[in-house]
Amino acid sequence: MSTVENSEKSSTSLTRPAKRSVPDGLWLRCDSCHATLFRRQVEQNLNVCPECGHHFYVSTQTRIQQLLDPDSFEEWFAELAPGDPLGFSDRKPYRQRLLEEQQKTGMRDACTAGRGYMRGRSLVFAMTDSAFIMGSMGSVVGEKLTRAVEEATRLSLPLVIVSGSGGGARMHEGIISLMQMGKVSAALARFRRARGLFISVLTNPTMGGVAASFASLGDVIVAEPKALIGFAGPRVVEATCRMELPENFQTSEFLLKHGFIDRIIHRAELRTELARIIDYCSR
Repeated sequence: MSTVENSEKSSTSLTRPAKRSVPDGLWLRCDSCHATLFRRQVEQNLNVCPECGHHFYVSTQTRIQQLLDPDSFEEWFAELAPGDPLGFSDRKPYRQRLLEEQQKTGMRDACTAGRGYMRGRSLVFAMTDSAFIMGSMGSVVGEKLTRAVEEATRLSLPLVIVSGSGGGARMHEGIISLMQMGKVSAALARFRRARGLFISVLTNPTMGGVAASFASLGDVIVAEPKALIGFAGPRVVEATCRMELPENFQTSEFLLKHGFIDRIIHRAELRTELARIIDYCSR
């Protein structure tokens, strides 16, 4: 009798369904309000927190999908890839770092540029992506942006550059990276003399050499809410100046108040408002 009972218990335990666990990545925590959010809901909300409006990072491909008309983007200069002119090595060789970043992000470098349509309006579009070595500006980033500006000049098209760079000039390339600031700025000066329209879109973060050069040179400069924008970070500034910084220092709201940018635009309205700015300035 006991043998039968043990057999029945064993059979029951074998057929009992396994306990279901929650899949990884189903939830995320907001960096601003710390609310626990359903990831799919955040993605459907253009990667904006539905509780507090915090704007999460979005990749280059997602940004293109959000801003440009479907299947309208034609990428330019995709073959450009960075070199290692200094044979630079810190914790790891620069060549190895580049290879790892390329495998992680699927991009050759931190910038993507090309031509597309925004609500039927033809334009040249470029973006820097903080996922690739913090969006720092090396030789490829500078070259792609310069060529994009020159093509916008040649084709007489509006230019939109979305900046998402937490790093400045890429130290791994030395003076070659520093000269990109001047090179892109010079191309924009020629574009302006040709009466081209340049709209600069600042996202979180836009720092260092990017903020000190092309990102600050737009005919119209707009930013997403609460984006960190500046040269050196707040902690560096505070330690250097040895003073308490104002509230919201280096945020979009602070810079709008002090005249550094023209408008703050929520991500849900960005595509519509950029198209409206292009129409207004093209009259």
